[in-house]
Amino acid sequence: MGSQRNYNNYYHLPLDQLRSEQLYRVFADIERLAGRYPQALWHSPDGPRPITVWCSNDYLGMGQNRDVTRAMVETAWRFGTGAGGTRNISGISHPLVELEAELADLHGKEAALVFTSGYVSNQTGIATLARLIPNCLILSDALNHNSMIEGVRQSGCDKAIFRHNDLEHLEALLQAAGERPKLIVFESVYSMDGDVAPIRQICDLAERYGAMTYIDEVHAVGMYGPRGAGLAERLGVMHRIDVIEGTLGKAFGVMGGYIAGAASVIDAVRSYAPGFIFSTALPPSVAAAATASVRHLKASRIERQGQQCQVAQVKDALIRADLPLLATPTHIVPVMVGDAQACKAASDRLLEKHGIYIQPINYPTVPRGTERLRITPGPLHTGAHIEALVQALVEVWTALRLPLEPKVQAAAGFSQPMGYG
Repeated sequence: MGSQRNYNNYYHLPLDQLRSEQLYRVFADIERLAGRYPQALWHSPDGPRPITVWCSNDYLGMGQNRDVTRAMVETAWRFGTGAGGTRNISGISHPLVELEAELADLHGKEAALVFTSGYVSNQTGIATLARLIPNCLILSDALNHNSMIEGVRQSGCDKAIFRHNDLEHLEALLQAAGERPKLIVFESVYSMDGDVAPIRQICDLAERYGAMTYIDEVHAVGMYGPRGAGLAERLGVMHRIDVIEGTLGKAFGVMGGYIAGAASVIDAVRSYAPGFIFSTALPPSVAAAATASVRHLKASRIERQGQQCQVAQVKDALIRADLPLLATPTHIVPVMVGDAQACKAASDRLLEKHGIYIQPINYPTVPRGTERLRITPGPLHTGAHIEALVQALVEVWTALRLPLEPKVQAAAGFSQPMGYG
């Protein structure tokens, strides 16, 4: 009989390596309190403690909006909890059909397709779209999200990476590609540096060189534009983008991802994408809640205006406190630390001493040496919350002797304020 092999040992070494590099992720056990958000309970080792959340992607607080929660609860009572299967096997539900129609209307497209997450919609959407185009070359921004990178990789197509927001580099790659089919994939708002893409100019290049465009608007949908359709809507260029991808799990406050585009494009993904075909559909209650949120933010600008106001106040307060703020034209507010161990220590001290929750952002989410605390102010943060946040950050920076470096610019900026659109 052969020797017994302990397979668990294969996993101890990589985990120990993460711990030694201060990259091991520790999740805080948080209990969000509907109606009181951004207040929450942290289930600490010493028991529950009240905290204020400053790093949520529920940017507008729609996760506790009464129209949204009511739609979820009432639909669950009516339809039950689960979807019952994949979309091909009994998982289709009328609330899901309504949601896709609402999303297509939001972006001014013929059709939309909903996935279980924004990650899946990028990963399987990009891979399927490119794979169905013979000899397709994918041109991908260097700072694209991992889900987009995986979609490019899984397509099996040739790829060319252009320097972040570098139009000259993109044009050179488009010229070199000649007449072969081309797909440009990029984001509108980049979630870690908070900078934005030159969308109009990318559309100009795509039209000049005959390329298809795919934009990830996950950090912009609900947030920008007259109806919350994203940065492309705010700029008036949605009609120039072939495929718009978004999420239901951030500003819309629910869960799921989607793509919107021409009917033939969406139908092709529906028919060929493994990540869609073989995944259980979103439950009817989740779809109904998402529809309620999308409809609400199409009509209401109150949440967007409130959020932009609080973002401006937070940025101003951080600058006055001489904290190392990364200048951004968006709602994302990175405070730079530059060291993984120090970033984790700062996050821990904020939570344990001040009751403020901001998760540390370390490698591989951001490059080594650019570790940060990523603050996401929302319309429900008050002036008192902001004052407490700044005082806590100053105390932490002083206690840990963190560098108060000069403010640095984001990788690329917007030539004018984002506004309340």
